Amino acid sequence: MDNPLPFSIQSILFDLDGTLVDSHGDLCNALNRLETECGKSPTPHDLIRPYVSQGAMKMICIAFDIELNKDNPRLQSLWRQLLQFYKEDISSLSKVFPGMSKVLEYLGLNGIGWGVVTNKPEGLSRQLLTALNVKPPKGCIVGGDTLRSKKPEPETLFYACQLLGADPKKTVYIGDDPRDVEAGKNAGMTTIAVRYGYYMPDNPPELWGADRIIDSPIELINILST
Repeated sequence: MDNPLPFSIQSILFDLDGTLVDSHGDLCNALNRLETECGKSPTPHDLIRPYVSQGAMKMICIAFDIELNKDNPRLQSLWRQLLQFYKEDISSLSKVFPGMSKVLEYLGLNGIGWGVVTNKPEGLSRQLLTALNVKPPKGCIVGGDTLRSKKPEPETLFYACQLLGADPKKTVYIGDDPRDVEAGKNAGMTTIAVRYGYYMPDNPPELWGADRIIDSPIELINILST
């Protein structure tokens, strides 16, 4: 955690859900709507929140007590329906995390490029960020379906660097899931894990091997300015 950041940072890449944007409310609402449609009692948001960064399928598996098997036709059907519900109401409760707007302003003022790399579908990611008036430079939003691979494989991170014209070795990747740290390391980037995101209590950021851990977005300004 005490490893120094590279001397000259060219770009910052953010995971989306649980790192840049607090989106769990709308995702949980979509899940609750799906449960109601299926005649099931809605699962409380606080029980689903830790699973949000693991994706919509994982949320469905927890709520419906289904094994995570992407070849399961029922799971695929529920997943498609959930995404449709989410698309219809994607930003009623979602917001950037407190302090994040100041961080993005700081990056712009200091000529540090930034973008979003998420396993969320690119279309939904762009829809959400547009609704929140968050505009990465050069439109750098890379989703889980942008390329053939996704995190923890490094290709989406490399692609984001290409869009920004940045060197991966001078890029920081920030996320709230062990997969984010693994992806960043696979790309040769410095990694920062966030405690304010979505994760299981028995697997906290201290166990992920990130170079730094932060409790709030505003800490990034202190890290980058030292």
